[in-house]
Amino acid sequence: MDNLRRILEPAKRHEFFVRIDMESSQFTQLTIDVFETLWRLEFHNIGIALQSSLHRTEQDVRHMNELGARVRLVKGAYKEPAAVAFQQKADVDAAYLRQMRLLLDHGVYPAIATHDENIIAATREYAAERQIGSDKYEFQMLYGIRRDLQSSLVAAGYRMRVYIPFGKEWFPYFMRRLGERPANVGFVLRALLGEKAG
Repeated sequence: MDNLRRILEPAKRHEFFVRIDMESSQFTQLTIDVFETLWRLEFHNIGIALQSSLHRTEQDVRHMNELGARVRLVKGAYKEPAAVAFQQKADVDAAYLRQMRLLLDHGVYPAIATHDENIIAATREYAAERQIGSDKYEFQMLYGIRRDLQSSLVAAGYRMRVYIPFGKEWFPYFMRRLGERPANVGFVLRALLGEKAG
């Protein structure tokens, strides 16, 4: 709490937004409790990441929507027990789509954080059907993965945020993101080889 306040107080003065990321399920409730405590202290310049793979997330999305908090929706990169998380990719994807719809319908500027082209297409279709403008949400991707997709979304008029991990724990974080979807490794290698060739 003290460390977050040291970040949030100057961020609030200078109108910066800060997102609290999410770790494995053993920290989910604690992270949400910290977030809500800061929210009650009038730090509304914060958002939170929620993992679609967890059984609890749909309820958490609804709660954050009620608060008026900004959510970054991710699939989740941790191997979690069946008691707390979906085990099959199809189930995680289906949960992500349900939660994405809740966020687009009732959320505050949600971040759809995925490299999955099917989910991106479904998000675009749903937003178009509901006449939700592309300025009401954004896509987010990891630096170095699917730059082609990032560029095509921007060219089509969508908002795209590219983020990069840094600090002492950047490498484990980056590896977990790659582990979410093995195809991401190929995207990174192609990007690296393409840069060297260029």
